[in-house]
Amino acid sequence: MKTNRKNHWETVYETKNPDQVSWTQETPKVSLEFIHSFGLNKAAKIIDVGGGDSKLVDHLLHAGFKNITVLDISEKALEKAKIRLGEKAKNVNWIVSDISTFVPETSFDLWHDRAVFHFLTTPEDIAKYVSIVTEKVTGYLIMGTFSENGPTKCSGLEIKQYSEEKLTTVFKKEFEKTACIIEDHKTPFGTIQNFLFCSFKKTS
Repeated sequence: MKTNRKNHWETVYETKNPDQVSWTQETPKVSLEFIHSFGLNKAAKIIDVGGGDSKLVDHLLHAGFKNITVLDISEKALEKAKIRLGEKAKNVNWIVSDISTFVPETSFDLWHDRAVFHFLTTPEDIAKYVSIVTEKVTGYLIMGTFSENGPTKCSGLEIKQYSEEKLTTVFKKEFEKTACIIEDHKTPFGTIQNFLFCSFKKTS
């Protein structure tokens, strides 16, 4: 299963450009607004889970953050990001891993996930994810998932939709919700995907 998942995403990034995949954003506006609202120190440890060749890392580097990790299941996706960033890529920690088998070597002040969590559809994978963030996130958590008005599939894979209440319930044991926003994401092909973004603060 895990191998099939990795093969799927390697093929996607091998065969498609940013303008051919639905999740592409020139400016990840909602994510950046959340991040800047936290008032983090520029040395804060930030991880972008499923960052792929997202441009969030570009904006974080431009803002002066110095301790950024980008994780993705697809090595090809990270290669694309490194090529785009050029010399700046040396200032980022790049990790190729399936999130369900990821073993972080450090804790993080901020964990950002736009559209990885909703691909976890089994109770086991969801529980593993929650256990990782519970253990390794010391500050803030930003989760972006498809809302209950969003797609039921992405890139040919089944996803799990979330309401504000459902997403808050998943993380409520160790995290307090600070804000939630609904965003209509316009894909490169002009369709609309309804996202739910929630931010959380570690409570213990």
